Amino acid sequence: MCFVAVKMWMPREPASLADILADARVWKLKDAAAAPPRPVWSTGRSALDARLPGGGWPAASLVEVLIDDTGLGEVQLFLPALVQCQRRAGGEIPWLVWIAPPHEPYAPALAQQGIQLSRLLVVRPATAMEALWAAEQALSSGVVAAVLLWLKGTDDRWLRRLKLAAEAGGSLGVLFRPERHRFESSPAGLRLLMTRGEGGVRLELLKVQGGRSGSVDLDP
Repeated sequence: MCFVAVKMWMPREPASLADILADARVWKLKDAAAAPPRPVWSTGRSALDARLPGGGWPAASLVEVLIDDTGLGEVQLFLPALVQCQRRAGGEIPWLVWIAPPHEPYAPALAQQGIQLSRLLVVRPATAMEALWAAEQALSSGVVAAVLLWLKGTDDRWLRRLKLAAEAGGSLGVLFRPERHRFESSPAGLRLLMTRGEGGVRLELLKVQGGRSGSVDLDP
């Protein structure tokens, strides 16, 4: 059994990953043939949207972001999508789950951007295996819109499990890994490389199923 530490900004109604998994909707079987098309969330950058399948980050998929250092704006890259998926959801606002972030999220800034903090869960696992387990459970739950996971490394078997979990739960899964994994095979349908150059942060699309590979310069 895995144990993880969780934190969220909801003082009067404490919750945990177990609360998400206890949601009845997690176990509700759905007719795949009747399921609506999966949404696509805009990146907020037209040049990047133009290269992605459907014009944005695809839901029900695993996106792998390779970074040579943290603090390059990797979270800001996905913030527009996180805000969109919470605002456009019908009924109850979906959860956002961040697992093993390298820095403590700054709640006021996230709230100012439009993130519903009461539905943001931060998981602090003790080991990489616990982080992977928590990510798989959250992605497949059906009540989580997006999972952001930071890991130093993992194997192909776990990457495939995360991809299948994202597809099953309809979640956007984002895995941040060090740049040294660039030349390893990955089942992720979308692989990005973020680097810092003289002109600012550069994003290279290494693998884009249904889109166009290439480089995009991000605002410094």
